[in-house]
Amino acid sequence: MASIDKPDPEVPTKLVPSEGAPPLPPPSAPPCKVDYFALDVALRVWLFAAAVTSVVVMVTSEETEVVPVPAEPNHMLPLPAKFNQSPAFIYFVAALSVAGLYSVVTALASISVILKPDFSKKFLLHLAFWDLLMLGVVASAVGAAGAVGYIGLKGNSHVNWGKVCSVYKKFCTHVGSSIAVALFAAVLLVLLSMLSISSLHRRIRD
Repeated sequence: MASIDKPDPEVPTKLVPSEGAPPLPPPSAPPCKVDYFALDVALRVWLFAAAVTSVVVMVTSEETEVVPVPAEPNHMLPLPAKFNQSPAFIYFVAALSVAGLYSVVTALASISVILKPDFSKKFLLHLAFWDLLMLGVVASAVGAAGAVGYIGLKGNSHVNWGKVCSVYKKFCTHVGSSIAVALFAAVLLVLLSMLSISSLHRRIRD
């Protein structure tokens, strides 16, 4: 009597699709995970570059022009224009300097979390709080410096404040460029805050 061979249960059988049946779909690739901390470090490097550039441009905004004396229009006097003559510009330089130092410290902290991700949730919570706080500081500095710069550019006829930028063109160009770069730094802080909160939400949900 012929013996019937039984398949070995330890050997996996290969499924062969029958004729006319649609082919089996290929296995789906695993979802691509975004490295939030690497992106966080990159944004903080950009923040450091923007803050340092803004401070350097503002500090070097010095110009001396010969202008008439208000009491004696026939007499001309050389008058310098410097950033430290305005409290708003001094606050601007201080705030952006703090933002630059903050970006270095937090970038190093993010790198340490990449190497040792045990405290990532707690770190992201603190990071989101400090990013929002630094965003408020930088935004207020940009607003204060922008208001003074606008008055220097346009003047104010209601209180008889004349235009300054028509005389100190180089100084105003430096101030405007510095404020524009600082505005970019504020946008980076907004992105960093959104990234920290999004990454924290993702880790809590998982």
